Amino acid sequence: MLKIKRVYKTFNPDSANEVRALQGISVNINLGDFVCVLGTNGSGKSTLLNAVAGTFPIDKGFISLNDIFLTKMPEHQRARYIGRVFQNPFSGTAPDMTIAENIALASSRGMKRGLSFALSANKMEEFIEPVSDLNMNLEDRLNEPIGKLSGGQRQALTLLMATWIKPELLLLDEHTAALDPKTAGKVIELTKKIVEKDQLTTLMVTHSMQQAVNLGNRILMLHNGKIAYDIQGSDKKHMRVNDLLALFDEVRRKEQVDESVAHMIKEQYI
Repeated sequence: MLKIKRVYKTFNPDSANEVRALQGISVNINLGDFVCVLGTNGSGKSTLLNAVAGTFPIDKGFISLNDIFLTKMPEHQRARYIGRVFQNPFSGTAPDMTIAENIALASSRGMKRGLSFALSANKMEEFIEPVSDLNMNLEDRLNEPIGKLSGGQRQALTLLMATWIKPELLLLDEHTAALDPKTAGKVIELTKKIVEKDQLTTLMVTHSMQQAVNLGNRILMLHNGKIAYDIQGSDKKHMRVNDLLALFDEVRRKEQVDESVAHMIKEQYI
């Protein structure tokens, strides 16, 4: 279980550029949950994933994963437990290294073994079937530099690498946003296949309400650094895009009402 308790993060505090990105977020993500994280720009979606990954220290709060205390653990140590795929298809891989070398590094995560051992003949043979399963026609190109691949091919490989050794948690940060619709669809199908096959606990940030409706068993909708809605169970099963749009409109209306009330109170004391 991923436990996030009363987590706060403010960027540029006490300045004109202050951003209260996370404002006391608390949520438990159960083992095997596939959670889609929605929200407008600036709602805190990617900040939440970065806080869990350890990209920066949080200001206050507590984060643990399967009873492993993460709050003060540096990012490189959290990587032993967390697999991650970024929005940019060219993040998360070494472009000048071959496909096989990149996979070898992923397959050796947490092990004290050199690359030469990982690239033995047996290991190279081991890579062929999983790469073939990506349906990207890459199984005969294992010795090519990964930097020569298309964005979709590279993102598919990054997903494979992130889950080669089953992670305690998989983080997907808008990992199809930079792809064309057809390629994005392929990567989403691959994502669904891998997550379901290995029953991976997954947090997926997305702007696509269609993806949020079609994938996973739970939706977190963030707004202004807080959880506005946590949709799961039968509510998630019956959720449609129009329902999500209605919830977004409701959040905006509440914000407008709150701002109007705050303005009225302010005027009374001026």
